[in-house]
Amino acid sequence: MASIVLKQIFSRTATASCCHVRAITQNSSRCFRTSQILLSNKEAIQEQPQQEEQQTSKNGGFFKNLLRVRTLKPTKESHSSLLSSKETVYEIQFHAVKPEFMEDYLNQFSRFQDLMHEKKTGAKLVASFTVEIGDQDEAVHIWEYKGGYPVLNNATEIYRTDRDFIEYRLARNKMLRSRKNQILLAFSFWPKLEPRNGKNIYEMRSYTLKAGTMIEWANCWARGIQFRGQGEDPVLGVFSQIGDLYMVHHVWGYTDLQTRKETREAAWGRPGWDECVAYTVPLIRHMQSRILIPTPFSPLQ
Repeated sequence: MASIVLKQIFSRTATASCCHVRAITQNSSRCFRTSQILLSNKEAIQEQPQQEEQQTSKNGGFFKNLLRVRTLKPTKESHSSLLSSKETVYEIQFHAVKPEFMEDYLNQFSRFQDLMHEKKTGAKLVASFTVEIGDQDEAVHIWEYKGGYPVLNNATEIYRTDRDFIEYRLARNKMLRSRKNQILLAFSFWPKLEPRNGKNIYEMRSYTLKAGTMIEWANCWARGIQFRGQGEDPVLGVFSQIGDLYMVHHVWGYTDLQTRKETREAAWGRPGWDECVAYTVPLIRHMQSRILIPTPFSPLQ
C-alpha cells in the first residue's frame, strides 16, 4: 500500500515539474521573440537608406542635424556632443510657491528678471509659466545662456554676490515651499524656440529615462518629431546635464486643450507615429505632464 502511495506522489511531482519546465520554456521563447522584435525595430530606426542620406545632405540645416543624430554611433562621443551644441545651455527652475504668496511672488520675479538684464548677467528669460494642471501653485521658468557654461558661471557669480539679488532671495525664500533647477542642452533636431502669436497654453512632458538610453531616445524622436511637427506645436526639446540626470523635457504649444486633443489624435493617423511610441515607451522609467499658462511677463506667450 505504501509503495502505491509513493508511486502516486512521484507521478504527480514529475507531472508538475514537467509543466513548470514547459512554462519556463514558453516564457523564455516569448521573451526571446520580444527581444528580436525590439532589436529589429532598433535596427530599422537606425538604418538610413543611401538615397535619403543624399537628399538630406542637399537640404542641410534642420534635416542635416536630424540625419546626423539618427546615424551616430553612441560609442564614439559623449551623448551631449552627439545630440546638441554646448554653445547655448538652458536652466529650468521649478518653484513650489505657498498659495497665499503667488501674486506677490510673480510680481517680485518680474522685477528679478529685469535685474538679471540690468546687471548684464548674460542670462535671458525665454519662458515663464504657472502650472494649471499638475502640481498646483508651482512656477516654471526657463532661462537661456548664449555662450554656454562661461556665461552661466558669470551669471551665477553675480547672482550670488550682488546686494540687490541677496535682498531679492531673502524676500523670495519666505514665499516658497521648495525649489529645484536643472541645467540642460537642446536637442539639435528640435525646432528653435520662437515667439508664438495669440494666446496659448503649453504642455511640458517630462521623461526620466533608463541610464544609457539617451541616444536611442534621440534616434527615434529625430523621426518622431516630424509626425508631430506639422503645425506650430513643437516648442522646445531639452535633456539634462546637471541635476536629475537622464531627464528629457518636451514643451508643446496649443491654442487650448481641445486643440491639444485634436493634434495628438491626428498624430496617430500618420504612419510611423505608433512605431515611435512603441519603441520609446520601454526606455522610460517615469513620466509627467504639466499644463502651463504663461505669466504676464513671459517672453513666450
